[in-house]
Amino acid sequence: MRILAAVLGLTLLSSGTHAAYDQHPKFDQFSQELEAEYGIKPATARHWLAQAERMDSVLEAISRPAERRLEWHEYRKIFITDSRIRQGKEFLQTYAKELAAAEQKYGVDRHVIAAVIGVETYYGQRQGSYRVLDSLATLAFDYPKRPLFWRELKAFFALAEKEQIDLAEVKGSYAGAMGYGQFIPTSFLSYAVDADQDGKRDLWNNPADAIESVANYFKRHGWRAGETVTLPVELSQPAPENMINDRLKPKWTAGELRAVGVKLSAQVPDNASATLIQLEADSGTEYWFGGHNFYVITRYNHSRLYAMAVYQLSEALR
Repeated sequence: MRILAAVLGLTLLSSGTHAAYDQHPKFDQFSQELEAEYGIKPATARHWLAQAERMDSVLEAISRPAERRLEWHEYRKIFITDSRIRQGKEFLQTYAKELAAAEQKYGVDRHVIAAVIGVETYYGQRQGSYRVLDSLATLAFDYPKRPLFWRELKAFFALAEKEQIDLAEVKGSYAGAMGYGQFIPTSFLSYAVDADQDGKRDLWNNPADAIESVANYFKRHGWRAGETVTLPVELSQPAPENMINDRLKPKWTAGELRAVGVKLSAQVPDNASATLIQLEADSGTEYWFGGHNFYVITRYNHSRLYAMAVYQLSEALR
């Protein structure tokens, strides 16, 4: 937000420099909520937000996420690549012990865990170059369309204090997601795990913590071990439009899909939760059954394209 010098009594550079976020009109509200919810004093909020910089590149990126502007055939080419599959198999070998332990403890398929990390950060190699303090301050104060970032900035202060992290040093995505698995701050506080019990939940540098944290996230969101995630289907007749891509959370059953001409394999029982997914592939329109576990993947990123990329990468890693 560009703020006139006359309003705040500040001298702004002619190049259009923005005032610091500790001078933002909503700073007092933020600092009061931060203290009420997490016991963090306004002076601490002021100290750090005085250093936060508005990032116009963050505002541009958040307005055009790939999941909203790409078709499946375009999105798939980003994530289902020979190099990502090769790196994923190496990741599975290198951290075989950690992945096996997470699968045993949480009941989440190790290939799915690896695929999530592969899609998110290329197995930890691309964790993001934005300073999270800048990203979240920009989105919290200057992107009112998504009030969730106001909550995430408060949670970021809380996790930094709890984990003894320097707020100015943490790097992540333009949306404030961090570490191997790209956890936003509220997810970090709720689901991050200290897998090796060294007293730290280090999702940036400790693959064991990152792997178990992803598994814990999926388990806590209802992952069901052994259930079908998704599978391609054929239609014997056009399906009702209200059944196709209607919502992420399953509202139909496999039996109801069969009743309108969706050809499902026998491995899916009639009472299984179901969605009917339509995707635009290189070869044309595809239809897929989405089960409960497909929905669970969308709790990580609310996108059918994302969930399908995770699933197909996980299958390629087997």
